[in-house]
Amino acid sequence: MDKDKKKSSHPRTVARGAFTLLNSELQQAVSDQGYQTPTPIQDEVIKDILAGRDLIGCAQTGTGKTAAFVLPILQYLTINLRPRARGKARVLVLAPTRELAAQIGDSVKNYGRYLKVTHAVIFGGVGQNPQVRALERGVDVVVATPGRLLDLINQRHLRLDGTEVFVLDEADRMLDMGFIHDVKRIIAKLPQNRQTLFFSATMDEEVLKLSETIVKDPVFVSVTPGKPAVERIVQKLFFVDKNNKDALLAQLLEAKHLSRVLVFVQMKHSANRVVKKLESLSISASAIHGNKSQGARTEALSKFKLGKTRVLVATDIAARGIDVDSISHVINYDLPNTPETYVHRIGRTARAGAEGDAVSFCSAAERDQLRAIEKMLGLEIPKERTNKFYSQTAEHASGAAARPAAKGSRGPIRKVNPGDKSKPQSRPGQSRWRRNKTGDRKRPAG
Repeated sequence: MDKDKKKSSHPRTVARGAFTLLNSELQQAVSDQGYQTPTPIQDEVIKDILAGRDLIGCAQTGTGKTAAFVLPILQYLTINLRPRARGKARVLVLAPTRELAAQIGDSVKNYGRYLKVTHAVIFGGVGQNPQVRALERGVDVVVATPGRLLDLINQRHLRLDGTEVFVLDEADRMLDMGFIHDVKRIIAKLPQNRQTLFFSATMDEEVLKLSETIVKDPVFVSVTPGKPAVERIVQKLFFVDKNNKDALLAQLLEAKHLSRVLVFVQMKHSANRVVKKLESLSISASAIHGNKSQGARTEALSKFKLGKTRVLVATDIAARGIDVDSISHVINYDLPNTPETYVHRIGRTARAGAEGDAVSFCSAAERDQLRAIEKMLGLEIPKERTNKFYSQTAEHASGAAARPAAKGSRGPIRKVNPGDKSKPQSRPGQSRWRRNKTGDRKRPAG
């Protein structure tokens, strides 16, 4: 037996709030992780989950949401002991990204360290044989991403008809990533008689519509979006021309107190380019995004956690599930398309009650995005106008200049006067038309 599991089952410290509802082994594990007082989302939902209620929870990143459902699920499994069945799991947790699935798996391991609970984490990008072997032995908890889970179900390595608790985590990101059909196929394989826990960082009409199809008489819990975490974060914004963002980032990183920095970009190719630029300046950096192999993503995240890499450049999708303590700064190299995503991003530097710093760059084409963010926050983000890269053009942009160019747009087509005999130039990819002998318009061949 592991030496850790020989420790006394009595907690070292007195539990508070909803943690008092947990058994002594779970209280000990919570204490081992450095927590004594539950976060608001934990205080709100643990009791209801223990009572067997279905639940819809809306909470941003960094609020302790994962522990809020993992802890009561572990207690349920301990109280309701059953033999493990080959190719089945009693609990299924569905997550949108590999990183988030791995993080949830770590939580199950850490909080269940004094319990006889087994789990498996299933995602793509790695060989499936170890995952298959775990399922063949039978596990209590499966944490999975949709694609690999369906693969193993279709190969008959896993059946869901014995699932007692189903957790759909980060539902909004599931929809953003186009997993809705996979999620519906998975839900169709679950038994009707189950407990369902539905979590989402945002709760728009589409997310609510999905929730209504899978929960029964649910408890609704919402932690006020962003405000508690945002109030603990020192925010600063730089108006900067797009072509000066690299130079501004490099200038900021000259300050040594920016010791562990998470940089957000919108596009995968931007992440690679920013890393290349930083490395050329002898700044240790790694990128994490969907085009990276699972091995490369895991290595990049591990080095960042250990402090071997100073800067981690990430896209929003890949960043879901990044759980790193002591991130000194979050830098929004590109502003996000939605205000809610801004809150999720900067919350990475104020996890579990810590304070943090967030810096954002705003070019002219992002000006309307900034206005939307400030409207949602109900405050103006402090501006830094003394920096040499300050751009008045960016700050005062309005109309079309304050919005990103439409996808595929390459500028206006030249207008041709009636008397102009020259041929108008079409944009690359734009259809050119010719007329046939009858005067009807006809697409060119090819």
